Amino acid sequence: MSNPPIQKKIIYAGKNKVTEFPPDTKVRFHFLAQVITKDSDGKIVLGDVIDDSHKFSQPIEILIGKKFKLEVWETIVQTMAVNEVAEFQIEKNLCLAYPLVAKTLRDAYSKDKSKAHEHTASSHCCGAMALANGPKLGYDDLNQLMEKPTDMLFRIELLGVDLPQSYQKETWQMDERERLDALPKLKHEGNNLYQNKKYAEASTIYAQAIGIIEQLQLKEKPGEEEWKTLADMKIPFLLNYSQCHLLLGNYYEVIEQCSQVLNHQPDNVKALFRRGKAHLNAWNPKEAKSDFEKAAIIDPSLSKTVQQQLDKLEEMIKEKNKSDKAWLSQAFGKTSS
Repeated sequence: MSNPPIQKKIIYAGKNKVTEFPPDTKVRFHFLAQVITKDSDGKIVLGDVIDDSHKFSQPIEILIGKKFKLEVWETIVQTMAVNEVAEFQIEKNLCLAYPLVAKTLRDAYSKDKSKAHEHTASSHCCGAMALANGPKLGYDDLNQLMEKPTDMLFRIELLGVDLPQSYQKETWQMDERERLDALPKLKHEGNNLYQNKKYAEASTIYAQAIGIIEQLQLKEKPGEEEWKTLADMKIPFLLNYSQCHLLLGNYYEVIEQCSQVLNHQPDNVKALFRRGKAHLNAWNPKEAKSDFEKAAIIDPSLSKTVQQQLDKLEEMIKEKNKSDKAWLSQAFGKTSS
């Protein structure tokens, strides 16, 4: 009678057995990986440890139901309790993706990036051999495991299980409805930060919302109704984002984002006025004057505020002309002497 493809041995029982792992459950764990071979008598022989996530910069995280490349890991962690440590002997046919997964983990989480590919020197010695042996992963041990798969032993230490509603998903984890539902929350969070004068932090939140909307727009055809609706939703976030950067003194960022608003809504007064102030501070006097004057025409109630900005602009122009004249006079005087 043959052994089952997965054999489990509990090293430490742990606590808090999780009875259900719905899709999007986040599982955090450490792992240790060893190759399993057999001697001439058919006895199991464990090879050296080839990966130990304790040496990585952080534990491993996977989301249940997101088609993780090494499906067997999704299977085995769901048999465990939180803080449990267990060893799993797994048939090679279930471990074929491990070299690819290990490469990704090493590249992403290696503490010493300078040594991440130091094992590759010998793999470049013979180009013909490399072609014959198939694609190289950048690590000799993983190349060998890819070419000659073996059974493997994984020691898993389950650190935590976060159910879908217990943590804030990253954008890439969300479906379309979840992304739309996240927008009001992001607006509220950004506005609170802005009111507390945390302009850089607020701009980051507004940028996240803009990114979500732009991802949704990619699924729609530009100019069609759904795309226009999303473009309208993006306007308040662009305006809030530009206001933060205006206060932070990032004037060219303000010009760029307000221009994006005006491409969609040419008569948006807030965008015109903020872009005008950014042009003023970036010393684009003609553009500043044009934006201010157009804003006042669209919204006459801004006439007094706009006039103050235009007066400031005129004063700046006079000062610049005076400075230029003094510089030319000094330069001419030096030349004539």
